[in-house]
Amino acid sequence: MKLNTDLTKKVNAFFEQSRWSSSPIKEVKRKMLERDGGEIAIATTIVRYEPNSYFTSHIHDGGEEFLVLDGEFADEHGRYPIGTYMRNPPGTSHTPSVEPGCMILVKLGQFQEGDTQPVHIDTQQHLFVKDEARTGVAIQPLHSFKHEVVRLERWEQDSTIMLENTGGIEILVIEGAYDHDGVHYTKHDWLRLPIGEKLNAKAGHTGCIVWIKTGHHFHQLNHAAVSGGIL
Repeated sequence: MKLNTDLTKKVNAFFEQSRWSSSPIKEVKRKMLERDGGEIAIATTIVRYEPNSYFTSHIHDGGEEFLVLDGEFADEHGRYPIGTYMRNPPGTSHTPSVEPGCMILVKLGQFQEGDTQPVHIDTQQHLFVKDEARTGVAIQPLHSFKHEVVRLERWEQDSTIMLENTGGIEILVIEGAYDHDGVHYTKHDWLRLPIGEKLNAKAGHTGCIVWIKTGHHFHQLNHAAVSGGIL
């Protein structure tokens, strides 16, 4: 399966307008954002675990990155409440076991060679810091490696948000809403901009919090054959 694999094109996905699709586990549903492969794939997906969901043990050949959007994720290594950001490097494995149910944004098979640092951040326990270079923006750093940078950004209400794009931009709305190029994005909507297309957003009346990744298209374009993962 190939879905939104052309990184030279702008793509978006709207949470409320899309349907849940099945996975190999009955209690686990997903909304695919980008995908290259079958059940083992390089992928970006919103995944919903129903209460008392269990997923088979699996190895992250190309690494796994996820953010808990709702509920509480869990595996044999721990419990991860809403707002938890995780990076499980290539070669790691786990067996998800989710009693209360949850929803996560998960990216598979997209780690750069040499990016082996595990990350576990409870973003609810960390503060945003003002971005001195951009008016109306506060940031919470999550991860960086070479040219790839992952963070949360909080945009003040009605602020204009500019960001140059030298290596790709990917955004998921966590809270609030914004507009870009005349299109309205609200909670859990997703936008991916190709290299060179800068972000020119207008935050909504209540402001906006987004998960944002930049710079990652360089290695994705150069290493399109990286091993993926399951989900």
